[in-house]
Amino acid sequence: MVCCSAAAQQRGPAIKHANEVSLASLRPGRDSLTVAAKRYNAKYLLRDSAESAKQWLDACTGRLLLLQLDGHALIQSVTVSALAPHDGKCDSRQLDPLDTRDWVTGSGLKLGDPEGRVTDLYGEPQGSGPAEKGGTELEFLDYDFDWAGANVPQSMRVYCARDTGRVLEIILANSALADSQP
Repeated sequence: MVCCSAAAQQRGPAIKHANEVSLASLRPGRDSLTVAAKRYNAKYLLRDSAESAKQWLDACTGRLLLLQLDGHALIQSVTVSALAPHDGKCDSRQLDPLDTRDWVTGSGLKLGDPEGRVTDLYGEPQGSGPAEKGGTELEFLDYDFDWAGANVPQSMRVYCARDTGRVLEIILANSALADSQP
């Protein structure tokens, strides 16, 4: 029994084009620092952060939320990471840990997901290769969303552990990620 025409059988698999507009419930290019400050506990905001960058760090777990800001405190990029240094000084009585439940993309990608989930959600990356951060060997996947128009973030980079294939860091940026970024 033939189910498809010969022309349909000759076509290759459809190229998946999916863009992303949010990470950690924040939208680069749209949301301000005020939105993030309302959402995330000030207890974990590093006081010595530069004016152009704000960081929330849970030193117990090594989880980090990093925001790059423009001169008007508009978020230009959002990074969620499990690669931050951690001291292991975890207080079991801690009542208000840094809430990482919202640290997902609008499509549902989160830290700890397998690398295959990234391509399932966003298709094949426009670039990939080896990287290293803090002594951890990684594989990065780059996605450019310039085809989606100027009203959405323009790029996303996902870092996965080379040994486990698990997502350890996600960066969503309003403008193209610098090529110099490891």
